[in-house]
Amino acid sequence: MLQKRASLLLFQHFNRSRIQAIGSRCITNTTDDICTHTGQKWDADDYRLARFMNAPKHVNQNWAVKLIAEVPPKEVTERVVWCDGGSGPEGHPRVYINLDKPGDHSCGYCGLRFIKKESH
Repeated sequence: MLQKRASLLLFQHFNRSRIQAIGSRCITNTTDDICTHTGQKWDADDYRLARFMNAPKHVNQNWAVKLIAEVPPKEVTERVVWCDGGSGPEGHPRVYINLDKPGDHSCGYCGLRFIKKESH
């Protein structure tokens, strides 16, 4: 019965000439959608939540941005370093990073950070 109701809602949404006001209705049992790492979040009455009728929406909380932020910056003594993200096919194209300015500098591909260690 619930699947028929959701199918009807989808049909009414896509059939623009026959849309009828049926009121705000939550397709899932939850009233709030889970936010993803891209910021994607829908209202409770959005038709796109129909895909989560039979199973809950699973969002991995270990986002890559958070995980790479936990890796401490590598201290180096050179002014210019390179990063290839790892060895061989696991990495990315080699990029060179200038460390002349103060602070840590991150790789544009993988986010690894480098900092110039001042030595006198």
